[in-house]
Amino acid sequence: MTVDATAPPAPPEKPALHPTIGVPETLRAVARNILTEGRTALSDRTLPDAEAVHDFRKAMKRWRAFLRLLQPFLGDEGRRMRLEAAALARSLAGARDATTALDALADMTKHNDALAPRSIATIKARIDTLRVAAEGVSLTDETRARIVAVLADAEQSLKFWPLAAVGYRQVASELSNGYRRARDAVPKDWMAADADTLHELRKRVVIHRYQMEIIEPLWPRFAQFWVGEAQRLRDRLGHHQDLVTFAHLTNPHQPLVRWRSRLTPLIDARRAEHVRAAARIATRLFADSPKAFRHRLLALWEPDPPTNPLA
Repeated sequence: MTVDATAPPAPPEKPALHPTIGVPETLRAVARNILTEGRTALSDRTLPDAEAVHDFRKAMKRWRAFLRLLQPFLGDEGRRMRLEAAALARSLAGARDATTALDALADMTKHNDALAPRSIATIKARIDTLRVAAEGVSLTDETRARIVAVLADAEQSLKFWPLAAVGYRQVASELSNGYRRARDAVPKDWMAADADTLHELRKRVVIHRYQMEIIEPLWPRFAQFWVGEAQRLRDRLGHHQDLVTFAHLTNPHQPLVRWRSRLTPLIDARRAEHVRAAARIATRLFADSPKAFRHRLLALWEPDPPTNPLA
């Protein structure tokens, strides 16, 4: 089926920018949607703790990315809320780190059979012990209630956000700035890039990926491709970071030190595979200049944007 890029986009099913809805109202609706997602993750007692932590941390990533998008309009209040969200996510990081190590083990052993099944089971059991202990400490009833209260207070503050004069062009400029920051973090030599460099790129890609969701209804074919590519890059860089976390457990005085000699070559080989794949995706995703990217965004809202892309 041919997609007509000039046809009016359908109204969004979830809060997102649309020409028929005011931009300030949409931004507040997106904020409420994200905060509700975070509260639901910790309020739903049917969710296993690991899943609740994962869903909450995902919501906080969306929230922080959204607050970065609105930083020029919210000022100190936006910065305060972003730092508060980061602290909330870190308070549950213990359980997440152990889950990350389990994910890394699964990724590594799925593509390599060098480890015996008995060794894999023993390693997994040791990591799982760390995960259960971390969840028992971090995800208490008191922690749940405290975080839900903080999110409720954040939602109450939305009505006071100074967004009345914010329009699509300002939002497009901030989306372009997020794209530029991610693009600037791409290493010139991927295979020589250290873990910190790739982790910083991943953080910027995560921000860009979540920010781009806000324009998805304007042209689904474009936005879905973009978000999909950003998610694939994020996944590759995330798997790389998972392996870095896993490798730390093989250091002296860590629970997996006895397997260090066998695990290190497997970790290094799998990390290299993820880096090569990430480089290919980034070449596609960041082909546009930031100026061209902004012009593309303006065209989604305005069929005939100004000739001057800096206008």
